[in-house]
Parts: sequence; structure tokens; C-alpha cells
Amino acid sequence: MRPYDERLNHLLAQAARVFADRGYHATTMRDIAQASGVSLAGIYYYVRGKEALLSRIQERCFAGVLEGAREAVAASEDPAERVQAFVRHHVGYFAAHMAEMKVLSHEAGSLSGEARRRVEAIKRRYVDLLEGLLREAAPDEAPVDRNAAAYLLFGMMNWMYTWYNPVREIDPRRLADLIARIFLGGFAEARSTVHGG
Repeated sequence: MRPYDERLNHLLAQAARVFADRGYHATTMRDIAQASGVSLAGIYYYVRGKEALLSRIQERCFAGVLEGAREAVAASEDPAERVQAFVRHHVGYFAAHMAEMKVLSHEAGSLSGEARRRVEAIKRRYVDLLEGLLREAAPDEAPVDRNAAAYLLFGMMNWMYTWYNPVREIDPRRLADLIARIFLGGFAEARSTVHGG
């Protein structure tokens, strides 16, 4: 990795931690400079300001998790395994990026204009990927139910930033498998039980 990219990665990771701890609106550029060890002039070499930092964090995070998820689900043709692969990747990615997960959850509405449109477009592709997987796993479900199920699954996975510690008893893969088991058992397989079929 080039030194420019390494420094930018460091700056974005530190900015995400500060935004996660203090909140985007309460954070100043001086807070980010102090946390990152990068001078204000150095920060402005990479970005125009605080919103640009938030935009880069969100874009990079969503693009990274989307690309990785596409690769993860391509490894199997079985619909249930593809959903499980998606869950494993999502949980694993965000277990390694807990501050970013909190920022994505709390600061979704803090961007404006073109920056917000770019992030929303990537986010939409990610949701569409999951909905496509759910269509394969549960083809008899109504589209409105699949859409709701996608957001329910995201809720299960994304809420982990409030309680999960990757260094404790349950590692990210085990947690992901538990989430997938609960979700698939409740969504893709329980239809016949609920409807008496």
C-alpha cells in the first residue's frame, strides 16, 4: 500500500472513532487532528472538511462491505448457504470496523447533497444484493415481506455495535452463524409451520 493510502486509512479510521465516541456534530476538526496525530493542514490535504471525512468513511465502508459480500456469496450456489455467506461477511467485516458501523448507523442522515446520494446509491446496491439472496432462499415470500426481512436481518447484525466485543467468548464467525441460523430458521423454513402447510 502506498504511503498516501496508509495515511488516509489511518486518518479515516481515527475520524470514525472520534465520530463514534463524540457524535459527528459535536466533533471538531481539531478533535480529529488530536486523535489522529495529523495536523489540520495535513487533514485538509486529504479532504475539504468534516463532511468530506464523513462521506469518505461511509463511502469506503459501504463499498468495501459490498465488494466483499459479492465475493463471499459467489462461492456457493445453494441459496441458504449464500445468505449465510452474506451474514458471515457482514458480521466479520463490521466486527473489525465497529466504530465505522456505529457511524453508519448514527450518521446516515448527516450527509447532504451529492455526498449523500453517492452513499445512498452504494447502500441501495447492498440492500438489493441481500434482497436478491432472499428471493432465491424464499421464492414464495411476497416482495414486501422479503424487503422487510432484509431490514430485520440488517437490524440483527447492525445492532451488534451496542453490545458485541469480538475478543470475548463468541467470535465473529460463531456469532454470524448464530444470526444466520436464527434468521433462516425463522424466515425461509418457518413458513409452512406458520401457515399450516
